Amino acid sequence: MFHIHYLNKISDQGTALWTDGFQLTGNLEEADAIAVRSANMHEMELPETLLAIARAGAGVNNIPLTDCAEKGIVVFNTPGANARSVMELALCGMLLASRDIVGGINWVQSIAGSSEIGRLVEKGKSQFAGHEIYGKRIGIIGLGAIGGPLANACRKLGMDVYGCDPHISVEAAWHLDEHVKRVNSREEIYESCDVITLHVPLLDDTRHMIDAEAISKMKDGVIILNFARDLLVDDDAMAEALKSGKVKRYVTDFPNEKTANMPGCIAVPHLGASTEESEDNCAKMAVRELQDYLENGNIHNSVNYPNCDMGICNTVGRIALLHHNVPGALGRFTAAVAEENVNIAGLMNKSREEYAYTMLDLDHHVSQSAVKKLESLDGVLRVRVIK
Repeated sequence: MFHIHYLNKISDQGTALWTDGFQLTGNLEEADAIAVRSANMHEMELPETLLAIARAGAGVNNIPLTDCAEKGIVVFNTPGANARSVMELALCGMLLASRDIVGGINWVQSIAGSSEIGRLVEKGKSQFAGHEIYGKRIGIIGLGAIGGPLANACRKLGMDVYGCDPHISVEAAWHLDEHVKRVNSREEIYESCDVITLHVPLLDDTRHMIDAEAISKMKDGVIILNFARDLLVDDDAMAEALKSGKVKRYVTDFPNEKTANMPGCIAVPHLGASTEESEDNCAKMAVRELQDYLENGNIHNSVNYPNCDMGICNTVGRIALLHHNVPGALGRFTAAVAEENVNIAGLMNKSREEYAYTMLDLDHHVSQSAVKKLESLDGVLRVRVIK
């Protein structure tokens, strides 16, 4: 029996998927796995029993990834499960910025008590005039689960769509509208597009990718949308660009002390994944990831260990090793098993930067002494007997 602990409320659509081998527990100390949404885990004392954490969402900055990896705890997220919700909000943000709808709504509220509101509206509405998006050129940086469908949606709305993603997968490329124009660099997006929207992860290469230098290359009056990560944009540079008029509007889903008080910025309260459908999809994916890992040892969508899948075990036994990615590790593992006169019927070894994962399907059950020996080998962080 595996014990599952929720740190946040998880959609009933996900909870309903747990099978007889799993039991929810309110006691963190006995948890084999944790499901979490927004709870901050950085200061938590994680129990020795903990094998896995699933974040019902894409971002994992609330989870201590390296500490978990060093303890042999696999951390999952749910990429793509909230993609449609974020994509739709990005479309909404583009319309809000193009038409100054927010400014108009706020103005109506300021005159709501007037007995002549009808006359005032007709007289004052021109100050909120905007432009259509039809025929405008939009540049989408990142053509994955969100950026790809957004590109297709913008094409259907009559926009001229440019996309930049040097790491686009074959599957994502196949699903792109044939009229989406692929460019090789962000600079081509910066120099030619009326609207620029960001859909990339936060990496060393993308941190503050929208800075003063990048903005200087853009068209005057550009609209910038950020529904990906807060730190993709240099807030100080953005404030200056809005003040000068170089940027017409900045729409972000990540309010902070600067953007919440920044004239020309529309700060949305992190609503990208805040739909019933998105929460349901994330919960279902998180539960399935935990089930497959706990029952079969398979890893899908981990953020600190490599993906690895050997399906359902059809042999007598299966063990999994979470370890550092060091030379000769696989040979030491197989030698330790061979000393037990146990035949290895199947093997898979994957690495991800400094961490690695090895699965061994065996013709016989491995003894506890063999498990202890594997645990003592250099670089081994955890040994799991799956079957």
